Amino acid sequence: SELNDKKKTWKTVLHQERSKRHKPRLDDKVLTSWNALMIKGYIDAYRVFDNPRFLDAAVKNATFILDQQLKDDGGLFHNFKDGKSTINGYLEDYATLIDAFISLHEVTLDEKWIHLSKKLTDYTYENFYNQENSMFYFTSKKDEKLVARSFEYRDNVIAASNSIMAKNLFILSHHLDNEKYLNTSSKMLHNVHPEIETYPSGYSNWLDLTENYKNKYYEIVVVGKDANSKIKELNTSYLPNALVAGSSKESTNPLLKYRYIDDETLIYVCVNNSCKLPVSEASEALKLLNN
Repeated sequence: SELNDKKKTWKTVLHQERSKRHKPRLDDKVLTSWNALMIKGYIDAYRVFDNPRFLDAAVKNATFILDQQLKDDGGLFHNFKDGKSTINGYLEDYATLIDAFISLHEVTLDEKWIHLSKKLTDYTYENFYNQENSMFYFTSKKDEKLVARSFEYRDNVIAASNSIMAKNLFILSHHLDNEKYLNTSSKMLHNVHPEIETYPSGYSNWLDLTENYKNKYYEIVVVGKDANSKIKELNTSYLPNALVAGSSKESTNPLLKYRYIDDETLIYVCVNNSCKLPVSEASEALKLLNN
């Protein structure tokens, strides 16, 4: 009991002395790119655990970015703090948000997200793209002129903005049947191949994209009134070399066009828009991926 009394006294004295010191500064800014990474993380968690709280968090976060960080001209702000959006967006903001919106589309089937992905992609072409080497600058042409604009392409703790962008273009080229996106993605990957051999660990995201080019990349298209539930079944399996597209109604999107049939829900397993006969069960579709 004597020891406990002494400890209380010591803690009181120490607390009083500590309160005289300056407190550590609080970093409470909101970054578009880091929140986009968080959205993608929530969606991955939702796919695996089917917990609606994860999807709700992802949609709320994405809605916040649209409300606060999207400019009238279609560009993005990088930073949000004290109710103010500031700093013109960097390539990392666009690349990570496009990636997040593609994933949101694939789990919600809300076409809004894929259309927003395309708008942001077209904005990056207009303001970040270098025609000579088919890579994207880290800064926008609308920023103050620098001595030299840099390209971020080596993967680090966070994947490089150009490697994320190259994967986005590859996936969107399949969703939207866009040859321009696919050609750019291929040229970007070709640019970094010489360096990959010398330092592979610095190009892990590029190597992941390489696998999609070297092996079959599947388009799993689910169309019909039960599309959402069928996609949930598909997501119980890990599908690293596939995209998912779907709709519970008629759609003009390239992967979905002319595939809706009343009172049926069909799953198409395709490679480059060449599809096997549709099936009605997720288990049957998964078998087709292994054939």
